[in-house]
Amino acid sequence: MRDIVVFSGSAHRAFATRICDHLGIELSPVDIKRFSNDCLQAQLLANCRQRDVYLVQPLCPPTQEHLMELLLMIDAARGASAAQITAVMPHFAYARSDKKDASRISLGGRLVADLLDTSGADRALTMALHAPQVHGFFSMPVDHLTAIGVLADHFRDHDLTDTVVVSPDLGNAKTATQFARLLALPVAAGAKQRIADDRVVIDAIVGDVDGKRAIVLDDEIATGGSIVQLLDKLAERGCPSAAVACTHGLFTGPAVDRLRGHPLISEVVTTDTVPPPPGWPELQVRSVAGLFAEAIARIHAGESVSSLFDGVDPTHAPPQPKLPIG
Repeated sequence: MRDIVVFSGSAHRAFATRICDHLGIELSPVDIKRFSNDCLQAQLLANCRQRDVYLVQPLCPPTQEHLMELLLMIDAARGASAAQITAVMPHFAYARSDKKDASRISLGGRLVADLLDTSGADRALTMALHAPQVHGFFSMPVDHLTAIGVLADHFRDHDLTDTVVVSPDLGNAKTATQFARLLALPVAAGAKQRIADDRVVIDAIVGDVDGKRAIVLDDEIATGGSIVQLLDKLAERGCPSAAVACTHGLFTGPAVDRLRGHPLISEVVTTDTVPPPPGWPELQVRSVAGLFAEAIARIHAGESVSSLFDGVDPTHAPPQPKLPIG
């Protein structure tokens, strides 16, 4: 079995270190330099020849910087004769650019997938893509992980009497339904219309939420505008409190102020696919590094990754034997 070597860009080295801790290996160093003309250069400071190389880099703000770092690291690994190169992107930012909904508009999700392929990546490993069709943008194999089992585990010891899972929009309703099934709860969804990148209107809520506590589930929270709109609608229906859960907690712009002080929110739960914002000690962060480490070990051993989510509940999937690394 070929050796595994894991590198990280500057986006989230703590997450890459957690992955390596689970695998029982050291995170290999990378030297990323910026020249006087603002160009970047990446140098991998460990042997890659005929090894399985995993490059960990969520595409979180500053997204363009982190994307370019990833492309340069892939190119460096290809030039160093790596046997297989996997782009590990816990958060794939351009997944939202997935459809042609205006004249002469770019499809960023497909373009970035093509850039990863052209730079030399052999496969991608990611989590909670914004829409299923984004998977089809990649010409390489993609292993697509889910965090809903990890998030559901957070609520298992809560009192869930008279609680309903609510999706901010109908597009996320399937995932919310899977999440609700893990907790044996009913599900509802908002009817959302996006006016602009940071402006949404939620006209109604489909489902029975009257007087019930809510768990609001979304794949990604950026400015928090959709969540606040949904909370206003829930308050009109007599909802006494709401927990907010998401996979990718970007919390950009006014998000922290909007959510941290909202009178209806009992707690906010996210995962560590991106770095948490500073100055928010109450934020609950559940780690998915173990899932990524197990996926990497299975890819390396040629075993099934999808079986990790049998029952859409990764924590309670059938136990797997320890896999040798190296």
